[in-house]
Amino acid sequence: MSGVMKRMGMIFRAKANKALDRAEDPRETLDYSYQKQLELLQEVRRGVADVATSRKRLELQLNQLRGQSDKLGDQGKKALALGREDLAREALTRRSALQQQVSDLETQHQTLQAEEDKLTLAAQRLQAKVDAFRTKKETIKATYTAAQAQTRIGEAFSGISEEMGDVGMAIQRAEDKTQELQARSGAIDELLASGALDDPTGTSKDDLTAELDRISSGSDVDLELERMKAELAGGTTPQALEGGTGGVQDPRQDTPKFDKQ
Repeated sequence: MSGVMKRMGMIFRAKANKALDRAEDPRETLDYSYQKQLELLQEVRRGVADVATSRKRLELQLNQLRGQSDKLGDQGKKALALGREDLAREALTRRSALQQQVSDLETQHQTLQAEEDKLTLAAQRLQAKVDAFRTKKETIKATYTAAQAQTRIGEAFSGISEEMGDVGMAIQRAEDKTQELQARSGAIDELLASGALDDPTGTSKDDLTAELDRISSGSDVDLELERMKAELAGGTTPQALEGGTGGVQDPRQDTPKFDKQ
C-alpha cells in the first residue's frame, strides 16, 4: 500500500509539473523576478533613508550638546574671573558631563555613518544588478518572442500545428465526402442505364430504348426533309408523299366537266 501511494504521488507530481510547464510563460517569470528585485531595492533604499535620518538626528543632538558645553565653559571662565570659584567648578562639572554625552553620541554617529555607507554601497550594487537584469530580461523576452513566432510560422508551413491540423482534417473529410457522393452518383447512373433500377421520372432510359428513339427521330427528320423538297419543286403534294404511290390521283379526274347545251 505504501508503494502504491508513493507511485500515485510521483505520478501526480509529474503531471502537475508538466501542466505547470505548459502554463508557464518565461516572459512572465522574468517580469515577476524583476519586480521582486525592484521591491528589494526599494527596501534597501528605505533602510538607507532610515539610517540617514537617525544620523541626522544625532548630529542635531551633538550640535546642541556642544553648544551647551561651550556655553558652560564660558560661564566658568566668567565666574572664575569674578572670584566665584565655586560657580566656576559647578560649570566645569556640568561641562564634563556634557562632554561624556557628546563622546557617546559621536561614537553612535560614527556607527550610523558606517552603516549608512554600507547600505548606500549595497544599494548602488543592487541597482547595477537590477539594471543589468532588466537589460538581460528584455533581451531574453525579445528572443523568446521571436523564437515563438518563428516556431508558429514553421508549424503553419509544415501543417503540424494544432490549428492547421484541424484545417487539414476538415479538408480531408470534405474530399472524402465528395468522392463518396461522386461514386454513389456514378453507381446510380449505371444502374438506371442498365435497367436494374426504375426511373420514376421517366427521364432515364436503357441503351436499347435510347437507340430506338434515336433511329425513330432520324427517320422523322428524313421524311420531313423529303416533304419540304417536294413542296419546293411543285411536284408531289405533301399528302401524296406521306401516303405513298398508292395515293396518287389521276390528273384527269381533277378536270371539271360541263354539259353541252
